[in-house]
Amino acid sequence: MSILKLEMNHNFFFGVCYKSLTIVFHFSFRKSMSEYDPRLIAPTCLYLASKAEESTVQARLLVFYIKKLSNHLITKLIDEKYRYEIKEILEMEMKILEALNYYLVVFHPYRTLAQLLQDAGINDMSMTQLSWGLVNDTYKMDLILIHPPYLIALACMYIASVHREKDITTWFEELRVDMNVVKNISMEILDFYENYKVSDERINAAFSKLDFNP
Repeated sequence: MSILKLEMNHNFFFGVCYKSLTIVFHFSFRKSMSEYDPRLIAPTCLYLASKAEESTVQARLLVFYIKKLSNHLITKLIDEKYRYEIKEILEMEMKILEALNYYLVVFHPYRTLAQLLQDAGINDMSMTQLSWGLVNDTYKMDLILIHPPYLIALACMYIASVHREKDITTWFEELRVDMNVVKNISMEILDFYENYKVSDERINAAFSKLDFNP
C-alpha cells in the first residue's frame, strides 16, 4: 500500500504524509523489512504520523481508506489475509514505536526552504513551486536519512534556479556552504528522475512475488 496514494486520494495533511515516510525509513533502518508486510507498515506509519502531527486520523477510517483504495487499484494482489483491521494496525504501531525508542521528532526541509527563498529574495512563484515540488520528491529517496534538511532545501533551490535561469550564485557564495555537497545532492535528485522510473506494473509484479508469513 502506497502512503503517497493514500495521501493523494484522501487529502491527508501533507506534513503527515511526509512524516510517515520518514518514519518508514527510520523503521527500515532498525528492523528487517522482510519480517513485516509493507502493506501493514505503510498505513500504520501514516496513522502514527497523524497523531504526532496532531492531525489524527481515526484508525477505523484509515482501515476504510485502505480497503477502498485496495479494491480500486490492486484487488488481484491482495487476498483476504492481507486486509488488515484496526487490531493489526494498533499492534504494529507499538512495534514501530519500540523500534524508534518512542522518538518521533522529524525535521523537514520545508520550513528551511521557505526561509531560504525569502532570504534569497525569490518572489518568482514558478521557481518557488518548482523548489517545493523537488522537496516533495526527495521523500521518495533516502536523502532525508543522509543529509540535513537545509542542504536538501539548498539543493532543490539550486536545481530550480538553474532550470528557471535565475542567477543566485552570489547568494549561494554568501552562505558559505560547501557547494560541492549541494551539487552532489542535486545530482542525486536528478539521477532519481532519470533512473528511478518504476511503473505500477513492475511494482505490482514485485508484490505478487512476495511471500509474507500470515
